[in-house]
This record gives sequence, C-alpha cells and structure tokens, in this order.
Amino acid sequence: QVQLVESGGGLVQPGGSLRLSCVASGSIFSFYGMGWYRQAPGKQRELVATITRGNNTDYADSVKGRFTVSRDNTKNTRFLQMNSLKPEDTAVYYCSAGRHINSDYIPLYWGQGTQVTVSS
Repeated sequence: QVQLVESGGGLVQPGGSLRLSCVASGSIFSFYGMGWYRQAPGKQRELVATITRGNNTDYADSVKGRFTVSRDNTKNTRFLQMNSLKPEDTAVYYCSAGRHINSDYIPLYWGQGTQVTVSS
C-alpha cells in the first residue's frame, strides 16, 4: 500500500520560510512523479509544484521564484522549500505521487496534508 506522509507545516510570519517534507513508503518515487498541492479554506485544491522522475520541475505562477521542489532518492523523500511566504500561501499542503502525461500531472496517491499558516 502506498503511503505518503507530509511534515514541516506550521505558523510562520510573512516573509518567513518553511520546508515541507513528503516521505514515501517504499520506492514509489522510482515509478512515479510527485506533486505538491494546496487547498485554502473555501477554495479548490491547486497544484503548486511538480517534479518528474527525471528531476524536471514546474511551478504555479503564484509561487515561482519563491518555492523550490527537490528530492532525496536515498530517503524516498521530496521537499518543498517555501521562501518569502505570504498570507495568501496559507493552506493545507498535500503531497501526491502520480504520472506525468504529456504536459499534465495526474495525481494517483495522496498524503494526509500539513497545515501552513502565514500570519503576523
């Protein structure tokens, strides 16, 4: 059974930084790409960043230049480094494992989510 466990969320002041981690059971990231999503209250879940098995990354316009997705294959872990955080980044952040098909990312498995709150 595929398991994804996020950690690293919390409360941070505007302008601050957080690093989220997503640890996968087994070596699923050897077979799947990975995506970070977020969902703010009253809003739809949105794709924030993706990383392919080949280490190619892509970002939503709203986070480009501030967020960086990376990986540690030895630990089956993916990271989301979030800098220059803004109040509008407040959301529950989810990691997913999925497939990249052409230019689309299709999530197949989900973590439980971790809350990120940006507030003074």
